[in-house]
Amino acid sequence: MNEVGELAKIEEGKLPSLDSILLDDLHKRVLQNFYLELGLGPVLYLISPSFTVLNPTPNETINDFLSKKEELLEYIKELIVRNLAVYSVLLDVNSYFIEQNRYLLLARLREKDSGGRCYEIKFYTHSPREILTNYKDKIYIGRDFIDLFNFERKYFGVKELLNSLKEQNEALLDKAEEKLKNPGKYKSFFQEINEYLNEMKSESTLILQSLPPYLDFDKLKGEDLVDINSQYRTINHYLIELRDEVSEFENVMFVKESEFVRYVTKYKKDLANLISYFNIKINGFLTERIHTLAKKDW
Repeated sequence: MNEVGELAKIEEGKLPSLDSILLDDLHKRVLQNFYLELGLGPVLYLISPSFTVLNPTPNETINDFLSKKEELLEYIKELIVRNLAVYSVLLDVNSYFIEQNRYLLLARLREKDSGGRCYEIKFYTHSPREILTNYKDKIYIGRDFIDLFNFERKYFGVKELLNSLKEQNEALLDKAEEKLKNPGKYKSFFQEINEYLNEMKSESTLILQSLPPYLDFDKLKGEDLVDINSQYRTINHYLIELRDEVSEFENVMFVKESEFVRYVTKYKKDLANLISYFNIKINGFLTERIHTLAKKDW
């Protein structure tokens, strides 16, 4: 856990310039109220929108990093919000909680063994007045990924998001061993979830391999878009089946395992976010393009 060290190696001048983009009011306000959490060794530092360390007490290394890399951190915040606007629905589906918290967004970065290039980000919101006194009360929004050197995502970023579900399931199993008194009691649930997950992964991989990684709408015909839309919808159906199985597991955990259930709830939240992403940003977007082509044909 050394995101500070990895980011310190990045040369701002080598980062690609950000194209002009029109952000809506929600994304603009979040950008103004954007908190970061960056790791340095075993310590996570909470950094304010003005790049001061709020918690814990900063050491010389983190202070030096912030004084020298403010421009880089501004770039990263802008890049994250653009990714949320284009390749995610996390802010849209959680807008009520974000607005209630005066548009505070907290992003916890985790470097993905990429030499400082790629990061997984967990997003939270929290009351600005209580972020220090009641930090544990933060609301989990979801997770996403960024590549500092490449904004455009193959297959709408679906492959990375599906891989993340597999990784999260492995983490859930570890938490079960740690938190449950008798993990074997719920063996059937873990097996069912794993079977749904493996089927979704294998079938989705085959589907994605049959699709173009990037869509050139000037070259695609209407029937091509209809087929592509259908293929992505099929992946979404596998996600819905997995979500329903996790929901059943969550219901059992609420009654019997209150110490563990929050981890299942977070997993279900990530599944629900991804399903919404398909419905709104992938299938919704493709359907709109299909209808636009249909009107031209009239």
